[in-house]
Amino acid sequence: MSILDSKIPEGPLETKWEDYKSHMKLVNPANKRKLEIIVVGTGLAGGAAAATLAELGYKVKTFCYQDSARRAHSIAAQGGINAAKNYKNDGDSVYRLFYDTIKGGDFRAREANVYRLAEVSANIIDQCVAQGVPFAREYGGLLDNRSFGGAQVSRTFYARGQTGQQLLLGAYSAMKRQVGLGNIEEYNRHEMLEVVKIDGKARGIIARNMVTGELERHFGHAVVLATGGYGNVFFLSTNAMGCNVTAAWKAHKSGAFFGNPCYTQIHPTCIPVSGDYQSKLTLMSESLRNDGRVWVPKSQVDCKKRPQDISEDDRDYYLERKYPSFGNLAPRDIASRAAKEACDDGRGVGESGLAVYLDFSDAIKRLGQATVQARYGNLFDMYHHITGENPYETPMRIYPAVHYTMGGLWVDYNLMTTVPGLYAAGECNFSDHGANRLGASALMQGLADGYYVLPYTIGNYLADEIFTKAIPTDHEEFEAAENKVRERIEKLLAVKGNQTVDDFHKKLGRIMWDYCGMARTAEGLDKAIVMVRELREEFWKDVRVTGQNNEMNPDLEKALRVADFIELGELMILDARNRNESCGGHFRTEFQDEGEAKRNDEKYAYVAAWEHNGVDEQPTMHKEELKYENIKLQTRSYK
Repeated sequence: MSILDSKIPEGPLETKWEDYKSHMKLVNPANKRKLEIIVVGTGLAGGAAAATLAELGYKVKTFCYQDSARRAHSIAAQGGINAAKNYKNDGDSVYRLFYDTIKGGDFRAREANVYRLAEVSANIIDQCVAQGVPFAREYGGLLDNRSFGGAQVSRTFYARGQTGQQLLLGAYSAMKRQVGLGNIEEYNRHEMLEVVKIDGKARGIIARNMVTGELERHFGHAVVLATGGYGNVFFLSTNAMGCNVTAAWKAHKSGAFFGNPCYTQIHPTCIPVSGDYQSKLTLMSESLRNDGRVWVPKSQVDCKKRPQDISEDDRDYYLERKYPSFGNLAPRDIASRAAKEACDDGRGVGESGLAVYLDFSDAIKRLGQATVQARYGNLFDMYHHITGENPYETPMRIYPAVHYTMGGLWVDYNLMTTVPGLYAAGECNFSDHGANRLGASALMQGLADGYYVLPYTIGNYLADEIFTKAIPTDHEEFEAAENKVRERIEKLLAVKGNQTVDDFHKKLGRIMWDYCGMARTAEGLDKAIVMVRELREEFWKDVRVTGQNNEMNPDLEKALRVADFIELGELMILDARNRNESCGGHFRTEFQDEGEAKRNDEKYAYVAAWEHNGVDEQPTMHKEELKYENIKLQTRSYK
C-alpha cells in the first residue's frame, strides 16, 4: 500500500485554480498542431473536451460506440445543471455550492477539486447560452432556476425535462464545427478494447470497428477517457443499455487505479420494476420533487386502496416528517433509504409493494394544471406512456433504482490517472462527488472537466511531449495489445456454452443489488464475493456467444462488456467489505444511528484506490488521505 499524491497545488482554496493555471507549462500554436489526442466517449465531458482541444489547435480523434455523438447517454439527463450564479438572490455563492457538494458527498470528496468545480460552474452557463442552449426563462426573459436535493437555494438551470439533451447538442455542435474544419477525426461505431502503453505512458488504443469487426490501432500523445459510469453492473438501472465499464476497466487493468468502486448512487424517483422482462428502468427527474410530495399510507391496511381514497390524516409524508429543513428535496441517498424503509415496513404501494407515491395534487391546486404542465409536461407524458396512468389525476408510483456511480478511475488534480498521459473526465473518474452526488451536479462536472479543466491540465503534460514524434502503429506494443484483444475475443467465441450473455448479466445484477445495493452487510458481502467468483468461472465455461468476430455482432459486444462487469463486481464488493462505515450511498447496516449513515472519520477519511494485480490475484489498496482545511468534518444532517 502507498499514499497517493493528488498533486493539489499550494495556496488558499479560493485562489488555487487561478494561481495554478497561471504557472502551468504552455504549448505554442505551432507545436499543438504536431500533437495528437485521443478522446474516447463523446458525451458532455468527451464532446466538450474534444471541441475545446481541437479549437486550441490539437489534432483530435474521437471514438464512440454509438452511430452519432448525439446518442451519448448524457442526452438522458433530465432535471438541470447547477451553477453558483445567485440569480434568485437567495444567498447562493461559490462557497455555498462547494460546501453543499462536500456535505452532499458525506465528506468523502477532495476539497480542492470540488471548489474548482463550483468556481467554474458559472462560466458553463454563459458558454451554453452562447451556444444557443434553450434554458428556461422567467417572464421577463431572465434565466430561471429551480431547486434540487441537498440545497436550500435555487441554483439549477434547466430546459424543461430535457436539459442533458440540450446541453449535449451544444457540445455536439461545437465538436462538429471542428470536424468540419478538419481538426477532429471521428470514429463512430468504434469501441475501445485496450490501452496501449509505451515506456510506461499511454500512447494509443486498440478499437474494434463495430460494423466490420476489424481491430484498429490508433496512436495519441495522450488519451482521454470520458466513457461514463458503470451502473449497468446491476443489469437494471436508468442507464442506456449500451453504457459499460469496458474502457475504464481496460485502463484499470493496464495500471490505472480504480477509486472508491463501491460508491454507487440509487436514485429515489424511478418508475418501479414491473416484471422480469425489463432490460432497463426509467428515471423520473428529481426536479419533480420541487412540487411533488412523497408519501405512503400510515397503515398497511390502506396500501391496496386507491390513493384518492386515503385521507390526508392517513398519509405519511415521511420526508417532510423526518427532514423538515429540506423536506422532499432531501439528498438522493437519504430519500432512497427512506423509501426502502417505508416499503420494508410493509407500507409500499402498487402490486409489488415496492413503490411510494409522488403526488402533485397540492401543486395543481396551488398553481393550476397549466403551470405544472409547463414545468414538467414531457416527464408527465413519459410516465403516462409507460404506466398507462395519468399523473395529473393520480399520484405517480416511484421506487429507487441505480442511476450514477461516484466511483471511477482515480485521478489527480490534473485529471490524470496513475498512467502518465491517460486522463479520465466526467463520470468516468471518481473525483468530485464523494460518497453521494447531489442532483444536477453530473452535467456540471462533465462540462467543467471538458470545457474548463482538461484543456489546461493536459497542456501542462503535453508541453514535455513536443519532441515526441507520432509512434508508428506497427510498434511491438501496439502488436501485443491487439493480440491480447484478439485472443480474448477468440476465447469467448470458442466457449459455445448453453447460457446467453443476458442470463449471466441478470445473475450478476441480482447478486449486486441484493448484497451490494442500497443496504450492505459484512455477511452479505462475504457471500456475494464467493458468488461472483463462481459466476465468473461459470461464464467462461458456459456462455454462448453467437456470430463471428469479422462482422457486426451485438452479442459479442455484450459478452465483452459483461465479462468486464463481472470482474468489476468483484472489486466493488471487496471495496464495500473493506469500508467498515456508512457514508452516502454506501450504507452498511451495521453502522447506523437511528437509520442514518454513521461515518468513521478516524479510520476511513480516505479515497480507496485499487491497483489491479491479475484476475485471480488480490488487488492492492492505496490510500489518498482526505484533508479538510476549509470545512469542519461533522455529522451530515438534513433535519
